[in-house]
Amino acid sequence: MSDQSRVPVTHEKAPGGSRQAVKFLTAGSIGAALLLLSGLTLTGTVITVVLATPILVIFSPVLVPAAVVTFMVTAGFFFAGGCGIASIMTLLWMYNYVTGKHPIGADKLDYARGKIAEKARDMKERAKEYGHYVQHRAEDATTQTQTS
Repeated sequence: MSDQSRVPVTHEKAPGGSRQAVKFLTAGSIGAALLLLSGLTLTGTVITVVLATPILVIFSPVLVPAAVVTFMVTAGFFFAGGCGIASIMTLLWMYNYVTGKHPIGADKLDYARGKIAEKARDMKERAKEYGHYVQHRAEDATTQTQTS
């Protein structure tokens, strides 16, 4: 009976063991290649800076103003183009609003218009009330001066 109660023991390898090793080797080789390329790029950059520095120092009285002018002209063109695009988009939005196509933000504009109109009516009423108050005070003042 001792033969039947024993469970057979099998020795299997953990799944994915060789797959992990391949992943590790691939990552290591890619990392080493990228590190090598990074070092070569840094070396090339340093050599280029060392060789270009005397040329830049000699020509800097010409290059710096030229770079500034080029930057200003480019920035001016981009700014003018941006303003042109903004004005075209604004005109397009206004056209869509006037024709009743309800563009984005039209509800906020209508809400603001309503609030402004409400405040204008309120201020008109307050001005009328204040005008009546001032007129009444003026009449009281004139009657007091006439009686004295």
